Amino acid sequence: MINLTINGLDLSVEEGTTLLEAARFWGFPIPTLCAMEGLSPYGACRLCVVEIGEGKQVKLVSSCTYPAQEGLKIRTASERVLRARKMIIELLLASCPQSKIIQDLASKHNVRQQRFRQEYEDCILCGLCVRMCEEQMMAKAIGFRGRGETRSIGTPFDVRSEVCRLCGGCMYVCPACQLRCTFTEPEKAICGGCANLSPPCVEKPTFDDMMCYMDPCVACEIVKK
Repeated sequence: MINLTINGLDLSVEEGTTLLEAARFWGFPIPTLCAMEGLSPYGACRLCVVEIGEGKQVKLVSSCTYPAQEGLKIRTASERVLRARKMIIELLLASCPQSKIIQDLASKHNVRQQRFRQEYEDCILCGLCVRMCEEQMMAKAIGFRGRGETRSIGTPFDVRSEVCRLCGGCMYVCPACQLRCTFTEPEKAICGGCANLSPPCVEKPTFDDMMCYMDPCVACEIVKK
């Protein structure tokens, strides 16, 4: 077993466990778009960033690809972590403002603005569909093509793959293909109509090193009642 500290609590996890798996096992929620049980970790969306280390050694890492280590100190909801996640959500909104999943993430993390150029893409290159096709469906019908700005997902030479069984698994796991939000205008990139509410307990500068990580928020549940 590996002994580590998550949000100030001394815990133990099995060797080979990632930080994301360790945090979720012990009840600390971490958002992610590219990680899914049964698929290999990829670390594309970066939403699962956590803060590790102490003092000058503190850094942000993707929890889905970082292995648990003996004595490691992890913070899943520090101010720096939440600030980074909000920035990532803004970038995702710039790419796929019509994704209901990304819209829900924006609402949940209190993202109320989107400061980047609107792209209206239909892919965030999370790689879920590629891994689903290869690792679960054993087909390898689709894959990544190109690099940088030209990187995309599709079949070789844009020709329909002979091994594709039209199972729909790629669409099932895609966070951009699922139910779309109706707001398509740049100034309405963030709908916020679902749950854009701020928890009453989290106010700066009361919390700096550790923000609220409870899901659902106990204070919010009390307020609702």
